[in-house]
Amino acid sequence: MIQLENNSLKVSISEKGAELQEIFSKETQLDYLWSGDSKFWGKKSPVLFPIVGTLKNNSFHHNGNSYTLSRHGFARDMNFKITESKENRVCLTLQADQETLTQFPFLFKLNIIYELNKNQLSCTYEVINIDIKPMYFSIGAHPAFKVPLEASYAFSDYQLVFSEKESAGKWPISAEGLIEEKPTPFFENTNEIALTKELFYGDALVFKHLQSNTIELKNSQSKHGFVFSWKDFPYMGIWSAKDAPFVCIEPWCGIADSVNATGELRQKEGMNLLVPGEIFKRTWSVTLF
Repeated sequence: MIQLENNSLKVSISEKGAELQEIFSKETQLDYLWSGDSKFWGKKSPVLFPIVGTLKNNSFHHNGNSYTLSRHGFARDMNFKITESKENRVCLTLQADQETLTQFPFLFKLNIIYELNKNQLSCTYEVINIDIKPMYFSIGAHPAFKVPLEASYAFSDYQLVFSEKESAGKWPISAEGLIEEKPTPFFENTNEIALTKELFYGDALVFKHLQSNTIELKNSQSKHGFVFSWKDFPYMGIWSAKDAPFVCIEPWCGIADSVNATGELRQKEGMNLLVPGEIFKRTWSVTLF
């Protein structure tokens, strides 16, 4: 287990999946990350790569060949190597090998960089194309935060407050985990979601191209919460398992297949194109209070 620490935070990370295991605030004496109780959901903060969400028939086609790839891709289940380590910063790296090439026909290097700055934890994704041909991929975050943060409160005491007023619909998810053809109304010139368990009975809330770049978890009865920030992630998922005491805030550079997807990787919505030698870089962060 990897430990990062400064005067404000103590963070634990597993080499498997480069997955966060703990975000503890010394100032508030609270652990903000979900515990990973398998009764509800056994993960805490998986990295979604090289796809986000579900592929139609769990497969795709590229250059005349077919590949099978399970939901959210393989990175979350693979062991990363520590390639840089400091007291308040670590870089974990996954590189393509024979196992990944059977599922995803590109040579890549994926760096996940965690860094502490006072009471803020940042996570940076670096995808590097080390192939001789263009590479198509998606990547996304899936951190789960405790709600309620304090045992004296209920899930429904909390709200998610977006930095901008939104008028976006949500994109329903089919029984097969695919994105439906049309959105349904959700935001109507508002910037707040009141959390309820029932909100997630129909799976995640999926949004495209929101105006906001921060979400605050707050509780009017408590002084503790967090601000989650992201930039240049065009998709956002908000999710909780049924009746679970957590909420996931998921900025994505990619999205599940639509119900009418062709299966061709080049035609898939949300794919990012990297030419040989190019580096793709995105960062999200969470500031605790």
